[in-house]
Amino acid sequence: MDADIIVIGASPAGVMAARNASAKGCKVILLDKKEAAGVPTHPANTFFKGMFDRTGEEVDPSYVIKNLKGAYIIALSGRKVLFEGEAYFLDRKKFDEFYIRQAEAAGADVRFGIEVLNVLRSEGGFMLSTSRGKMKCRLVIVSDGINSRAGALLGMKPIRYPEDIAWSLEAEIEAEGIGEPEYFEYYVGNHAPGWKSTYSPCGGNRATLGMYARRQGTDVSDFFDSWLERFRKLKGLDEVKIISRSTGGDPIVAIPGEIVADGVMITGGSAAQSGIGYGMHAGQMCGDVAAEAIAKGDTSKLFLSEYRRRWNEAYRTEYYLGRFALETLRKMSDNEVNGMMKVFEGEDLKVLGGTPFNQAVQISRMIIKKNPSALLSYRAILRNK
Repeated sequence: MDADIIVIGASPAGVMAARNASAKGCKVILLDKKEAAGVPTHPANTFFKGMFDRTGEEVDPSYVIKNLKGAYIIALSGRKVLFEGEAYFLDRKKFDEFYIRQAEAAGADVRFGIEVLNVLRSEGGFMLSTSRGKMKCRLVIVSDGINSRAGALLGMKPIRYPEDIAWSLEAEIEAEGIGEPEYFEYYVGNHAPGWKSTYSPCGGNRATLGMYARRQGTDVSDFFDSWLERFRKLKGLDEVKIISRSTGGDPIVAIPGEIVADGVMITGGSAAQSGIGYGMHAGQMCGDVAAEAIAKGDTSKLFLSEYRRRWNEAYRTEYYLGRFALETLRKMSDNEVNGMMKVFEGEDLKVLGGTPFNQAVQISRMIIKKNPSALLSYRAILRNK
């Protein structure tokens, strides 16, 4: 065997899986087809501390471009709700390099510029055909993104609702003072079907604009162009210069499907585990269970299902509540969105706490107390749309 574990894909989840498994004594090789960490850049470059805290990691200032105070959720009518909490705009290349160094320090053999061409079961494990030759291992961890080639080669369907991936286009822009505000802005409504458009200030005259849409195909450039023009007028800007563009996908409501099999674990975006912090936490769980499997000499699906159990305990309720909420949003009219926003205007949403279920109960009570008729907006989930 070349390794106990081969991790395919240096996503945040893949890097965490490699780090944790290596730290527990496994021989781990991490392969990624990119030539280097953060090249090309990834559109996911922001997170909230509350979500990142789930990883147990400390935010390191070396990869933070700008500290922010929270986010506004804004309807097209102009109604907005403030969610306060520490948030960060990242230098994604430095972020990726920071955690790759941790994986290497733990003993992982990280190799860039290597593409996995095929994954075949062989005696005692797997044979991987790569652009640099063949490699053998006992267990494979897949973390190569939402269009997982390795997952498909293994005949697995790790994303339950692939049609609900939010495809995105994000652009770095330049305009006078555009990077100075201290809050993210997320706009919801029919201009961004099924999810949101975004404005993320990153200091000085730089910011990013994003468009995330579901069930509109993988090319959302027309939606983005309309959003860019709307944003320019909204902020009273004569000119907005586009520095760069990147595309991707966010499986925020796609829900994990088949993420374990005999000798195989799938994590991160490949498994519909959306968000940098949440993906990293899933990768940690994955790496821990993989190391336990190698130590016990049992890489069966039954043993590896402990990873799924841990993920379910931490996130299943949260993800399913999120899917319900965003499926409702996708089917709502702009007037209905405006009515729901009116309920929350002026509320201190920092008070919401507890489990995701308890938070949902608190929100429902708030709606009943302030505007019971707003609950009718939830009928949208029943529409055939």
